[in-house]
Amino acid sequence: MKFMNLELARRVEMAEAHAGASCAEALASIRPDSPVAIERIAGGIAVFAGVGSPVSQAIGVGLDGAIAEAEFDRLEDFFWSRGAGVELELCPLIDVSLYGEFAKRGYVLTEVSNVLVREISPADAFEAPTAGITVRPAPPDEGKLWTDTVAQGFAEHFPVTPVLTDAMEGFFHRRGACCFYLAFVNDKVAGGGAVAAHERVCGLFGASTLPEFRRRGVQAALLAARLRWAQEQGCDLAVSIARPASASQRNIERFGFGVAYTRTKLSREKSGG
Repeated sequence: MKFMNLELARRVEMAEAHAGASCAEALASIRPDSPVAIERIAGGIAVFAGVGSPVSQAIGVGLDGAIAEAEFDRLEDFFWSRGAGVELELCPLIDVSLYGEFAKRGYVLTEVSNVLVREISPADAFEAPTAGITVRPAPPDEGKLWTDTVAQGFAEHFPVTPVLTDAMEGFFHRRGACCFYLAFVNDKVAGGGAVAAHERVCGLFGASTLPEFRRRGVQAALLAARLRWAQEQGCDLAVSIARPASASQRNIERFGFGVAYTRTKLSREKSGG
């Protein structure tokens, strides 16, 4: 695995930031009344796609160094002016002094996640699906099937709300280098996942398995298919995010990924609101 320095961390973080922005742009194109907003602020990208949307957050903040007070204010106003709390996914390679500013402003830690990476080369071979499992790209007319399948697979962790399905629909219709997969067990839809590329970094996201099809190799089959796609796109690095010590992390590590760093999610509600 490559040594994780600040330059490489920027590639990883900005690939995800651009994926979120593309999702929001796609949502705005298919639903013009959506309250979508995107801004580059404080070295990162802030995205708003509705209150409570998993896409409504800022990624990459602080990766370009110190943040002026005015930039902090602008970042907070971006979310508060739209009725949302501030949500930040922070890479630990930012200048440690920035954490003092976050503490002074009253931010709280709400979540941690592991960023796992692996290098990709043209010579890599990714294992075939388990017998009885097939994986194929979802064509444009299967957007609802993909969205419903992935959302239902996440249901035990995230309630299937309109704002969640809107976010998934935005991902499905995003532009650029991306592919959306459905997995089947004996011809029955069992799960789905997505992959997107940005500057030779492929991000694996949106993967879930319906409860009745778990522990059969569905996630392994989806991982293999998406890594083969990334290989075909000429990507040299694959990235996936998982909760520490989760089943998802174990599945990802079996494909040669290693934890590069642990990211923190900070949030702050508007005072008096």
